[in-house]
Amino acid sequence: MTTSETPAPESPAAEAPAPDSKASAALRIPLWDRRFTLFFTARTVSQFGDAMMPVAAALAVGAVYGISGVGLVLGTWTGTFVLLVLFGGVFADRFGARRMMVGADLVRVGTQGVLAVAFFAGTPPFWLLVTMSALGGAAVAMFLPGMNGMVPLVAREPQRANATLKVADALAHLLGPALAGLLIALTNAGIVYTIDAGTFVLSALCLALIRLAPHTDNSLTQKGRSLRRDLRQGWREFRARTWMWAVILIWMFYGVLVFGPLVPLSSALVGARLGPDAYGLAVSFLGVGTVLGGVLAMRVRPARPLAAGAVAMALFTVLPLCVALDAGLPVLLTGHVLGGGAMAFWSVMWATSVQTHTPPAVLNRVTAYELAGSVSGIAIGQILAGPALALASPARLLMVSAGACLVGCAALFAIPAIRMLRRATPPAAG
Repeated sequence: MTTSETPAPESPAAEAPAPDSKASAALRIPLWDRRFTLFFTARTVSQFGDAMMPVAAALAVGAVYGISGVGLVLGTWTGTFVLLVLFGGVFADRFGARRMMVGADLVRVGTQGVLAVAFFAGTPPFWLLVTMSALGGAAVAMFLPGMNGMVPLVAREPQRANATLKVADALAHLLGPALAGLLIALTNAGIVYTIDAGTFVLSALCLALIRLAPHTDNSLTQKGRSLRRDLRQGWREFRARTWMWAVILIWMFYGVLVFGPLVPLSSALVGARLGPDAYGLAVSFLGVGTVLGGVLAMRVRPARPLAAGAVAMALFTVLPLCVALDAGLPVLLTGHVLGGGAMAFWSVMWATSVQTHTPPAVLNRVTAYELAGSVSGIAIGQILAGPALALASPARLLMVSAGACLVGCAALFAIPAIRMLRRATPPAAG
């Protein structure tokens, strides 16, 4: 982002470009240089590999160890991630985000390679599945905090970069599960795990080839720093930004009441009423909406990004509402497109705000705190979805989700620190 894109000075006599001029100037900034191309490739292939794994676990592990086995394997992954992601933020700031991401990719090459060999050899023992799942979750906890911090280092215009990455993520999550299901049906689960390991080899190679200026490689060079001190500094930086911790509190509320229960409840309702193919189609249209929302975020540059994102999130209410009201397939698909678009637009506004309003030296640790809060809320919502059925039907619970979505949007607007946050120039560029 160039200096011409900063908010206009308070002095009425100060000259500032018109909003349209600023947006046009931002779009003229080159995005696809060598560093961003390498980072984009690494991120996209890594996301493609990750998108294959839930299907592989559900089909391959479920065929041998049942639903409870799948739940324990996936739960181990999520639990390990939540426990270690804060340390991943510290290590990314201490040793450099790129180094941590390369190391995490190499660990995942090992875990997926071991599982590939185990599936080719026959039936993997359950302890091996759980162990590799824990190691995989730990690797992702080391990878993700640095991924957010790398964006301002490889792209001069973070919003366009985030939007481009969001579109690629959506396409990866559209194609990855379909390919995994097809390969398991036609071949062996070992093939899926082999391809997944290959995606992490390519990701690690691309990240290793990125060259950053020494002063932009976010690493702590001070000697004698303790892990506790680094964690406390990250917490202080996170807590000092009211707009940031307030959004995460609202997002934990969303996770428990909206995002967590949405998949198990909507899959049960849509599958029972219209068939499993209809639910699969709805998920695909959710991906289509995500692509459209990412494309929109490339072009629209609101002066108050979180306020604009909150407006978009109000449209997400349509998704649980159309499922709860037993809408026909056309309305159901439209609701998923709107929901995917709303979430993608918000995600780009949020990621760009975090990257441009946080000092580079602590960005990875701050990212770790916001990831831990967001994921923990979703995990709680997933756990409580089953027991909540004893209190109300899935349709009524989804009506609660729709109402909670509107309440969350109102809360985003009610907090001045969120509503008034302005678009800012990134504190550092690669």
